[in-house]
Amino acid sequence: MKNILLAVLFIALVILGFMYWESKNDEKEGLKEDTALIQEQIRNVGKLVVTEGSFSQVFTYKNSKSFYFDILSARKKALIVVNAEVSVAYDLSKLQIEVDEENKKVIIKDIPKEEISINPNIKYYDVTQDYLNQFEAEDYNKIKEQIEESLAKKIESSSLKSNAKNRLVSELQKIYILTNSMGWTLEYNNQPIENSETLEAIKL
Repeated sequence: MKNILLAVLFIALVILGFMYWESKNDEKEGLKEDTALIQEQIRNVGKLVVTEGSFSQVFTYKNSKSFYFDILSARKKALIVVNAEVSVAYDLSKLQIEVDEENKKVIIKDIPKEEISINPNIKYYDVTQDYLNQFEAEDYNKIKEQIEESLAKKIESSSLKSNAKNRLVSELQKIYILTNSMGWTLEYNNQPIENSETLEAIKL
């Protein structure tokens, strides 16, 4: 009788041990599947997000030089029309993300800065210049620099950068939605992302 009880107890321990091992194995397998899904989503997000816009502006350039104790002066001027194609891009292949399997956390370590590209099409009209003060390469370079500075200010005050950030947040939300649905935590700057509004409020 004692031997039978020992045998039953042994079998029960074996079954329990097998069940425990199975449950742990299933948990590990599930964790691996979760990690694979998250990594796949990160790869899908890792692309170039580009927002484009057009700007037009008219400039007047004037320059004068004085000679012989300001008795004589030589002038040059031009009307300049600028049509510029501008793009604001986030290269999300540079997004630095760490996957913490043990704590079920996805940590955004670094978000790339926006890259602003300005391609101005500059046309000159009503160009007048005196013999002693003619347009040179230095003038054209100076004009281009001033135009790009002016356009950069217009971009800052426009909705182009905010639209680009909205597209960036939209891509990051894909990671948040997946991690949240799987019971994982998305984190940035040591702060958990608890909802979409938290993502929209991040400072880049």
